[in-house]
Amino acid sequence: MHITRYSDYCLRTLIFLALQGDRLATIQEVSRSYNISKNHLMKIVYQLGQKGYINSIRGKNGGIRLGRAPEQINLGTLFTDVEQSFAIAECFSTNNNCAITPACHMKKILSDALAAFLAVLHQYTLADLLSSRRQPELIQLLHVP
Repeated sequence: MHITRYSDYCLRTLIFLALQGDRLATIQEVSRSYNISKNHLMKIVYQLGQKGYINSIRGKNGGIRLGRAPEQINLGTLFTDVEQSFAIAECFSTNNNCAITPACHMKKILSDALAAFLAVLHQYTLADLLSSRRQPELIQLLHVP
């Protein structure tokens, strides 16, 4: 299973904001820390705001911050909220043109694998990625103020 760059950037954004505590961060800061396009990040921040993962405050002193505690952000739920599709093979698609689909059991096997992948993600929260021993290194690597 491969997560999309979009989902990866969603998770990175949440990690960055979690390291900020209550401090408001800017999209520019997140963009600079990860070397991600600001325009692309704006779409991500918008969707994360729509889903309640972050809060955004407009205006001169505005910014973004987590919308809930890291312990309340389940990684499995996050990925199912932001991934556009889990069609990991052609046979998952509505445009399936694979000639062997009627006789092939690969879809069942891949469905089981996908379910296992998501089940593992559902066991963790954003807080699990931010243990106290990891935070200093993350803060340094991301140049968190």
